Amino acid sequence: MDPLLLAAIVGIATTVVLFSGIPVGIGLLLVSLGFIIVFDGTGSLPLLPEILFGKLESFEVLAIPMFILMGAVVASSRAGGDLYSVLDRWLTRVPGGLVISNLGACAIFSALSGSSPATCAAIGKMGIPAMRERGFPDTVAAGSIAAGGTLGILIPPSVTMIVYGISTETSIGRLFLAGLLPGLMLTALFMAWSLYSTWRQGNAQGALSAVKYSWKEKFEILPRVLPFLVIIGAVLFALYGGVATPSETAGVGALFCLITAMIVYRMWKPGQLWHVMRDTTKESVMILLIIGAAGLFSYMLSSLFITQSIAQWISMLDVNRWVLMGFINIFLLISGFFLPPVAVILMSAPILLPVIINAGFDPYWFAVILTINMEIGLITPPVGLNLYVINGIAPDIRLQSILKGAFPYVLCMIAAIIILCFIPEIATWLPETVIGGR
Repeated sequence: MDPLLLAAIVGIATTVVLFSGIPVGIGLLLVSLGFIIVFDGTGSLPLLPEILFGKLESFEVLAIPMFILMGAVVASSRAGGDLYSVLDRWLTRVPGGLVISNLGACAIFSALSGSSPATCAAIGKMGIPAMRERGFPDTVAAGSIAAGGTLGILIPPSVTMIVYGISTETSIGRLFLAGLLPGLMLTALFMAWSLYSTWRQGNAQGALSAVKYSWKEKFEILPRVLPFLVIIGAVLFALYGGVATPSETAGVGALFCLITAMIVYRMWKPGQLWHVMRDTTKESVMILLIIGAAGLFSYMLSSLFITQSIAQWISMLDVNRWVLMGFINIFLLISGFFLPPVAVILMSAPILLPVIINAGFDPYWFAVILTINMEIGLITPPVGLNLYVINGIAPDIRLQSILKGAFPYVLCMIAAIIILCFIPEIATWLPETVIGGR
């Protein structure tokens, strides 16, 4: 059978299986096993467990549960609420300052958790009630947190970037560096929109949100937040300074976050620690299962010559490389509407990376472009994970209102992609400066 025709059949079968509601990891396993048995027979079945677990034996994989543990510790404590309160008290006189406080809290919390849903939930529990209480419409309160939560997969340390590095065998440290400036740029675009939106509405919302705090109130909460900010700084220094590998840094960061939470927030009770470990294990196992299953899926595509045929077909297309990039962005955007970021990256990145490199694009720059597309998918239906996280926090806010409030931030993300296309150095300058050539 023609490999391209077989690729279409595999694509349709995978879509049907994943849309059936089966967990992504299990679905990929079933599709992989089915096509291997049908087209290769049962001779290669003894190799499959080795392939599946072999994908997980990389030392870099250890960074995933460790960074998830960091996020779970912070999310289970009052750190997210305190971080939000600090920014609220210092930015209260800025028009729309409460929205900006939430976006800033999302950006900083992202560096602690590396997870979009965790960021969304931790900041949203405090931020949404506060904004509604001070007169902000539900669309603004819910939409800004849903969008701000997406920063968790771009600003390092990002679990999504780790998955990309594992699946494409690229440097995780360089990926973190590539995502830092674009993450800050996207945060600035979000804040700029919030300022403009508040100004456009006559500063009415800014006035409603202006609550005066004394200098004592501004400083009294800082000691509880500063230790976590120090941990962020130490983690980034260790990563970018070449002091330790991402896995080593993640392990030390998780340990210090746990110790800090136990000291600052008195998280001594076994029940509290069990809650943290349970959440860490559940999310880690889910991601690791997807990674292992995606490794098997990639083996199936390669053994049936699907990967090679798709890459060759794309490379033979006589189109401008930016037109090609446009089609790739559309593909990633649509994929993000229906699948979680980890699944899209593991399934598509190994196929697209050779095409990207042959077209003359930087693989680390492309990782940022891919991640921003995945961010858009987190706040757009039908999957839109962050939309449902927000809906769970504030069930009385209709899903349509959350989506309406998040839409301007989708436009900000599209603007960020366009800016990165015109100025790729925003993503490539820092890795080249800190680490050097590829």
